[in-house]
Amino acid sequence: MIVVAGEALIDLVPRGPGALAELRPALGGGPYNTAVALGRLGSPTAFCSRASYDAFGEALLDGLRRAGVDVSGVQRGTEPTTLAVATLDPGGSAAYSFYVEGTADRLFSAPDALPAGARAVSFGTCSLVLEPGASAYEKLMRSASARGLFTALDPNIRAGLIPDPDAYRARFASWLPLVTLLKLSAEDAEWLGGGPRDWLAAGPAAVVVTRGGEGLTAYTRGGGEFSVPGETVDVVDTIGAGDTVNAALLHGLADRDALSADALGTLGADGWHRLLGFAARAAAVTCSRAGGEPPYAREVGTP
Repeated sequence: MIVVAGEALIDLVPRGPGALAELRPALGGGPYNTAVALGRLGSPTAFCSRASYDAFGEALLDGLRRAGVDVSGVQRGTEPTTLAVATLDPGGSAAYSFYVEGTADRLFSAPDALPAGARAVSFGTCSLVLEPGASAYEKLMRSASARGLFTALDPNIRAGLIPDPDAYRARFASWLPLVTLLKLSAEDAEWLGGGPRDWLAAGPAAVVVTRGGEGLTAYTRGGGEFSVPGETVDVVDTIGAGDTVNAALLHGLADRDALSADALGTLGADGWHRLLGFAARAAAVTCSRAGGEPPYAREVGTP
């Protein structure tokens, strides 16, 4: 089983470019999207988070259940659900503003145990920024790593939520020895500073960098570098595309029984190209429809 740990929120998505475009609610949050995508691809998945009892929280849990995701470990609270307001540029790329004060997911506490059969845990996005929940997710990351579980991290930087960039960069560096697979966008990489080889030296067995329509590149601790181009698609918006890449990578590795640092080092050129190509196909489907709707297995084939 793959456990996804992090926030679930409501994206208010415009129906077109511009700040005053009509908004519609969509289920979202980086970890939430990753969990839904994993479930739709067919991986046994559990979600580890804290959700509101409000109507948005119920809708978020219903979306996970429809995708086949185990929600038995989701904590609940009476606080409201976090809201993220997206603004689209003409190319479909989204920028966000957030309403996070006093929301349910910020009060997450680290569980005493992960679901039985957990093989990997995925972390990322707002959940690693907003306290006090951020420290609880970090505690979970440290315990999962200490148990020898495969740990995946997508920082998915939301600069507007980070009051002290230097402190966050230092904290990010402290996570790297705990991480097996680091995935991030080229924009995240530029904001964080450094580069794949620096991060590999600090701990991860592999780093995957996404470059939007230009494709993906994987860098491995042994010196490997493997790239695939992006898939051509009419982009509606890019919401959830990076989260779909996370899910596709984890699903493909699980399908190969390769959820370990050693296995990442032995995938070879063909294995990496097939895995990255699968992730590119999956992300393209997400970009072809509005509001972070990841694909089902039948839409993307085998990894």
